[in-house]
Amino acid sequence: VQLQASGGGLVQAGDSLRLSCTASGRTVRSYSFAWFRQAPGKEREFVAAVFRNGQNTYYTDSVKGRFTISRDNAKLYLQMSSLKPEDTARYYCAADGNLILSSLRVVGAYKYWGQGTQVTVSS
Repeated sequence: VQLQASGGGLVQAGDSLRLSCTASGRTVRSYSFAWFRQAPGKEREFVAAVFRNGQNTYYTDSVKGRFTISRDNAKLYLQMSSLKPEDTARYYCAADGNLILSSLRVVGAYKYWGQGTQVTVSS
């Protein structure tokens, strides 16, 4: 599976952005997907995930109410609103076909990763 992320950019605090991730290479209908992010000097951290059933979604506390994850077949989205400077990071999409719910937030659980897209939020 190849993942291609896009949609990042430079925005001001309070603005919105929508990230996209396109999966190709094989059928991903039964895959779980997630967004992670990594700021300079920090570890990669979980942002949001959607379980393979397409119904269950999960968020890290700092983005709840501001970010929305969704998927449409082989495309994954992250709608980000009310962006803050602390949201500045490189955002990565990830996918895996064998995850259980308890693994959705774990970086090492995902087999497939995109190249990332940079989001910079100025104050």
